[in-house]
Amino acid sequence: MMCPNEANAGTRSARLRALSLAALAGCALLLGGCMNSRETTASVPGGYQQRHPISIKEGERNIELLVGTNRGGLNAGQRADVAAFAHAWRREATGGIIIEAPTGTNNARAASEMLPEIQSILMATGVPANVVRLRHYRPADPRQMATLRINYSKMVAETGPCGTWPEDLGLTYDSNSIENREYHNLGCATQRNLAAMIDNPSDLVQPRGETPSYSARRTVMFDKYRKGESPGSTDANADKGKISEIGK
Repeated sequence: MMCPNEANAGTRSARLRALSLAALAGCALLLGGCMNSRETTASVPGGYQQRHPISIKEGERNIELLVGTNRGGLNAGQRADVAAFAHAWRREATGGIIIEAPTGTNNARAASEMLPEIQSILMATGVPANVVRLRHYRPADPRQMATLRINYSKMVAETGPCGTWPEDLGLTYDSNSIENREYHNLGCATQRNLAAMIDNPSDLVQPRGETPSYSARRTVMFDKYRKGESPGSTDANADKGKISEIGK
C-alpha cells in the first residue's frame, strides 16, 4: 500500500513533467513564428532594381502627319519625318509598317492623295513594298482634324508604374519604419528614365558584337613608322598668319 507522501510526490512529479512539456511546446511555437517572420522579411526586395525591374517588351513607334482639307501633298518637314521613320524601321522594327488613313472626314480626300507620296518615300529609303499595309479608321468626332498615322512594332524597355504607395511613410510599428528600410516607390522614377533613354533594349541582355575597326588611318601611321617619319599629321597652313620670323 502506497503512503500519502509517496502519492503526493508522484502527483507533483507528473505535474512538473506536464508543465515542462507545455513550456517546450510554447518555445517551439515561438521559434517557429520567429523563423516564419524572418523568411517573410527576407523575401521582400530590398533594392530598387528588384522592386522596379526594367522589362523588355514589344511596343510601337508612330508618327502623325497633319493633313489640311485642301492640301494634296506632303510639305518639306513631313517628307523628312517619313524618311527618318523609314530609316528607323530598318534599324529596329520587328514587323511591317501600317499606314492608317482617316475616312468620313473633311480631309479624307486630301489624306488619300498623300498616300502615294508616302509610299514612294518609304520604298526609296529601302522599305520593301510588301511590308507596308494600309488601314482606314473613322475618328470619334468627324469634325476634329484627323491625321495620317504611320506606325510599326519594336522592342522597348519599360518599368513601372510609379507612384504606388502600399505602405505608410510615417512612423509606425511596421518593420520598414522601425528598421529604416527603403520605401516601395524609391528608385522607380530613376529606373523609368533609364529605360526611356536606352536606344537598343538588347543592350540590357547582352553586349553588342564587335564591328571591324577603321584600318585606313592605322595603315598610314604604320607606313610612316616603317619609313622613320613622324606619324603626326601636318598642316600646310600652320605658318600662315605669322607676322614675325624671330625665333626660327
